[in-house]
Amino acid sequence: MKNREVMKLMLNLQLFAAGDNNDLPARSYQLEFKNLLQAVFRKMSYFADFFGGEIEALNGVQENETAFYVKTSDIPVVVGTAYDKSDTKAFGTGTGNSSRFGNRTEVIYTNTPVKYSWGWVFHEGIDRHTVNNDLDAAVADRLELQARAKTARFNTQHAKFISDSAAKTLTLQDYTADNVLKLFDDLSAYFNNIEAVGTKVAKVNSSLYNAIVNHPLMTTSKNSAASVADNDVTKFKGFLIQEVPDGYFQSNECCYAYITGVGKAFTGINTARTIESEDFDGLALQGAGKAGEYILPDNKKAVAKATTPGE
Repeated sequence: MKNREVMKLMLNLQLFAAGDNNDLPARSYQLEFKNLLQAVFRKMSYFADFFGGEIEALNGVQENETAFYVKTSDIPVVVGTAYDKSDTKAFGTGTGNSSRFGNRTEVIYTNTPVKYSWGWVFHEGIDRHTVNNDLDAAVADRLELQARAKTARFNTQHAKFISDSAAKTLTLQDYTADNVLKLFDDLSAYFNNIEAVGTKVAKVNSSLYNAIVNHPLMTTSKNSAASVADNDVTKFKGFLIQEVPDGYFQSNECCYAYITGVGKAFTGINTARTIESEDFDGLALQGAGKAGEYILPDNKKAVAKATTPGE
């Protein structure tokens, strides 16, 4: 991926490496690697929309368990039946001990710790005698490639997290047109009945994607948002469709459907550095960090998945 955003970051990274920090035995790249991770994640993450389109990245992390705290409240919203205008509410005998708005519910938020759940590392060596490139350029290039590799790891972890978070599981018996239509009819009814508000998306495997593209409903005569010639689908039964490599789905699963922005993804960078090696004439390129995902329990009902027998 050589988009302008990442290339700009790479250039900034090389300028950083050539600055006052150049003569130190160890150079820190935490801020640069954080920016690279976030830029690559926006371009290469299959499930970024589940997490609001971004991954929260923190550099210089020292806390090894808790990533951050969220303020939550499990007190349900109480909806009164009507404004009470009777003589004994707030006036007369009800003065000082009643309200025409009904009973008052106190709202209290609690701090919920969100913990890291998995970690990542990288450890590479760049020898001046064998690298066949400028040392600083090699460091910049390898950090970008490490950002890509970590994003691929995020995709795997995030797919598993979405699967585990799904409050609703449906079954797709096979990829015939009738059963594909039934699956999305059921998904549509489910999200409608839970009164889900937001953009509905469905991440699907290759077999289901092709079944949708070839579905009789997906024709220009029915004004569907699809281009069969380009093998591209925009929307089906109210869901934005995206094909995801089969390997990211858990066993016997073919579809993750959800409302966008219901979760949070994060990573903490403990270190990203180069250091002169005593084992060879060059630099050891090292990095380590922690990561995790979070979804409010109430938001899990806005996540569904589909399984296929014997997939």
